[in-house]
Amino acid sequence: MALDLDKIRALADRVAASHGLSVVEVEYIGSPKHRALRIYIEKDAATRAKLAKPEGSDELKLPKHVSVDQLAGIKVEDCQVFSEDFGTVLDVEDLVPGQEYTLEVSSPGLDRKLHGYEDYKRFAGSLVKLRTVEPIHGNSHWQGRITNVGSEALELDLSTVSKRKNKVEKTAETKVSIAFSNILRANLVPEI
Repeated sequence: MALDLDKIRALADRVAASHGLSVVEVEYIGSPKHRALRIYIEKDAATRAKLAKPEGSDELKLPKHVSVDQLAGIKVEDCQVFSEDFGTVLDVEDLVPGQEYTLEVSSPGLDRKLHGYEDYKRFAGSLVKLRTVEPIHGNSHWQGRITNVGSEALELDLSTVSKRKNKVEKTAETKVSIAFSNILRANLVPEI
């Protein structure tokens, strides 16, 4: 029996929804002897919005540069409850072949990976580092603030980071447009 990550993701989504959570990513890693199924979760949009406002208040209680959409809102208890429920259903459905594997559940973290248009739109205004498949102006590594998210590309403002890091001195540009199809991987850069 082969591992079907799409079925596992669908099952994880159902269990997460019942707890006011969303699944960010599902990974299966390891060798035949040391296998791990990693599930990254966060509070769903409605629950994140509630986290930003104290009970009975209309005022947001967030640091200046943090938006509601940047919150994951996950506590250890959330991971534990999801892990217990999802692990039970996963074992009953027998979706992970073989006898032993480790189920790991956690928050996506401050340096979370970004996956596709919806994530780029959600984190517009955030500082990101990304790597391109094909170099742009001779550079495959970029760090900047997402300023615009179009239907096929995003725009990074490079003026917020070191010029040396992004080789801006070679291109003399402060903004770069990168097609989604050219992005190999992208992560948020924590601003603390």
